[in-house]
Amino acid sequence: MDTATCEDAIRSLYQKVIKGWNDHNAADMSAPFAADGELIGFDGSQMIGRKTIFTHLHDIFSHHRTPPFVYKIKSVCLLGEEVGMVRAMVGMIPPGKDELEPTLHAHQTLVAKKQDEQWEDVLFQNTPAQFHGRPELVEQFTEELRPYVQQQLL
Repeated sequence: MDTATCEDAIRSLYQKVIKGWNDHNAADMSAPFAADGELIGFDGSQMIGRKTIFTHLHDIFSHHRTPPFVYKIKSVCLLGEEVGMVRAMVGMIPPGKDELEPTLHAHQTLVAKKQDEQWEDVLFQNTPAQFHGRPELVEQFTEELRPYVQQQLL
């Protein structure tokens, strides 16, 4: 597989995770994870293992109306022949609102490995992008995401 094909597969893996979240579907969101994959949530929660990730997400989706992610992939790269990474920025528009909520901005990182010709998510980390004391960076982040609202949510 050439570099571009691998990068496309890793990008697709990230998009499957995001689609699972946006569709409130724990099975679809957890499916791209390796059996021993890890998810670190926005609040610092750590889940290890596809089954644990599924259970955690199922509980969230059963009890909360989570807003969808609006994302911009910043980079996709190979770290080796069988390891790659996606870096993205995300925002959310809470239910009943029509603007991105800056307190929900985050940086996301997905690390993927190739296992038996299939790419799997081994780490997905969602880190708040709060930029404490630097409101200009919050506004810059929001402005960079704004064009993706139309493309992804409408």
